Amino acid sequence: MSRRIIFYAYLVCLMLPLYWLINLSFKGNVEISTTMTLWPIEPTLRNYAIIFTSPEWFDGFLFSLSYVALNTIISISVALPAAYAFSRYCFLGDKHLFFWLLTNRMAPAAVFALPYFNLYSSIGLFDSVWAVALAHCIFNVPLAVWILEGFISGVPREIDETARIDGYSFPRFFVRIFMPLIANGIGVAAFFCFMFSWVELLLARTLTNSKAISSIMTRSVSASGIDWGLLAAAGVLTLIPGALVIWFVRNHIAKGFALGRV
Repeated sequence: MSRRIIFYAYLVCLMLPLYWLINLSFKGNVEISTTMTLWPIEPTLRNYAIIFTSPEWFDGFLFSLSYVALNTIISISVALPAAYAFSRYCFLGDKHLFFWLLTNRMAPAAVFALPYFNLYSSIGLFDSVWAVALAHCIFNVPLAVWILEGFISGVPREIDETARIDGYSFPRFFVRIFMPLIANGIGVAAFFCFMFSWVELLLARTLTNSKAISSIMTRSVSASGIDWGLLAAAGVLTLIPGALVIWFVRNHIAKGFALGRV
């Protein structure tokens, strides 16, 4: 009985902020600032209408989704061969290189903001989807390599040797045989790459003219104050891409957490 009570208490604490965010998104600023109610007294769709009809908000969502998807594809494409090399081969300085990759993930984004800003301004990549997507690789690629290396090490080396004996070229073996064996690891790595890129603010704001949705949300201040309802509606909408990603890779994530280095 006590375990059930603890579980329900934990569930309430977990869902309360989400419910309160949805609750605020259907309220006006006057109701938010003057009363506190468990549900909207005068529900309104004004906040969502502003987001879907405003080019700034709508384009911000598309811009953010574009660089996040691009970053996820690049990170996984680079991390897969790198993780295979770390798992299957021994070379000079491999342990040091692997540790150096992880230190890039540990470093704060502020360390890279100014160098990237100067570099992209010089080569004409500033204020583009590629600018943010490539910048996010600095911490997503090490994370993906670390996750995938654990999954790859769990695959017996005999499979590589058998495929070589059967006449498979390495690209054909890697795509048709090896990648399906570590599909759970790829799903987990893609999930983390997507989420870390989606919620990152500093680089997305520094390397663009505040086009990312996270940057636009920080500018929701007018002469009358902060538009709380609009911010809440934007917050609800920013949860949807992450929820969709979790839904599509849910089976891989469950198996990945059980089997891999997560």
